[in-house]
Amino acid sequence: MSEATAAGAPRQTRIEKDSLGPLEVPADAYYGVQTARAVANFPISGERLHREMVRAVARIKIAAAKTHGELGVLDKAKADAIIRAAEEVVAGKHDGHFVVDAYQAGAGTSFHMNVNEVVANRACELMGGKRGDTSLVSPNDHVNMAQSTNDVIPTAIRLAAYELSGPVVEEMAALACSFAGRAAAFRTVLKSGRTHLQAAVPVTMGQEFSGYQVCVEGWVESLKRSREGLLSLGLGGNAAGTGINAHPEYRARTIANIAALTGAPFRPSPNLFEAMQSMAPFVRLSNDLRGFCLDLTRIANDFRLLASGPTTGFDEVILPVVQPGSSIMPGKVNPVIPEMTNMVCFQILGYDTTVAYAAQAGQLELNVMMPVIAHNLHRSLAILAPTLRVLRTTCVDGIVANEDVCREYFEHSISLATALNPYIGYMAAAEVAKESAKTGKTVVEIVREKKLLTEEQIKKVFSAEEMTGVGK
Repeated sequence: MSEATAAGAPRQTRIEKDSLGPLEVPADAYYGVQTARAVANFPISGERLHREMVRAVARIKIAAAKTHGELGVLDKAKADAIIRAAEEVVAGKHDGHFVVDAYQAGAGTSFHMNVNEVVANRACELMGGKRGDTSLVSPNDHVNMAQSTNDVIPTAIRLAAYELSGPVVEEMAALACSFAGRAAAFRTVLKSGRTHLQAAVPVTMGQEFSGYQVCVEGWVESLKRSREGLLSLGLGGNAAGTGINAHPEYRARTIANIAALTGAPFRPSPNLFEAMQSMAPFVRLSNDLRGFCLDLTRIANDFRLLASGPTTGFDEVILPVVQPGSSIMPGKVNPVIPEMTNMVCFQILGYDTTVAYAAQAGQLELNVMMPVIAHNLHRSLAILAPTLRVLRTTCVDGIVANEDVCREYFEHSISLATALNPYIGYMAAAEVAKESAKTGKTVVEIVREKKLLTEEQIKKVFSAEEMTGVGK
């Protein structure tokens, strides 16, 4: 058999059958008839579920085949061939054969069968058979023994999310350390604080960056807790949570095998029905990413403000120069790394919205929207880790305080008058502030001229320690 390719050349095919009847499948494809139907049914985006999702399902197949081989419910030769084939999938040897669109129906059955078929056909080859020989190794009866899309896919989402979230936690922690380093370097850099984007009481730049540090540290701890929620697996629940068709020892043994394969402390869920019905662990993780990105956007925007200018803006920090900023304006340099960070954060906010809507769309024993949950959650994790690494290494680590500008703003801030409140009262201090704004004289100059405080008092009142608390 052959079919015409896009270039007009014949392409060899084979005939496979499922419950709907026969269908041509590319002869060189490791996938089979159900995958071919899905490709025809869902020509939507050209996007695929994340590769970690493929690896996760393959690891489940390894763990299940190992269990079934040990229990004697699956021929040892078949079990060994399935394990070897799935190991090849984990290693990425057959990535081109996972062709189902990310946007698909059926709770992920199409994607799941794509993996089952690739593993089965490769196992057939390893046993000396040909692709498509389901009598030798069946994607349903052997590779998918005691399993269902309904318990495999939520388990795989957990495995993949746990794997992808590890680098995110590491990069978040590294970013917090970078902020801590900048806070220490800027500890004594006095500057004008700002509220409502108006001059406020003095702060140090170190204090500003310490705020960024502690904020990120809080999200690190929150994300760690959400990761813990991924460790509880509902594998073994099968079609509806009852464990139908599964050996009594299958669940515990298979999850133990998964833990051994991944090096992560995965454990059986205390309630298989909840594990299948509820997408709460994914919502919590996605919400953490959303919350963190809201804060990260705020911080990135602070960098853009503080670096604005250099002659018409704040110009209080100097960001590392990584590229020319304009195709027409010579010498212009833009805050491109904070801008990129904002874009990624905005995208993750969108992904989170999709996860939220999909999570609430579950009905009774199953949420059929799991593919789009997986697609968006895993993409969020995948793009956030490198974003944080780039932000840290090419921006935060190299930020320099423009101390001369900071000192100028600090000395001419009318909000220095706030320090006078305990000595001359709010109203008298307000008059000093107004005079400073009108004349351009500093608050300290006016205090001296009017002899409102002694020199000793001036030294104390307007000291860095008194105004910012640094050193107290």
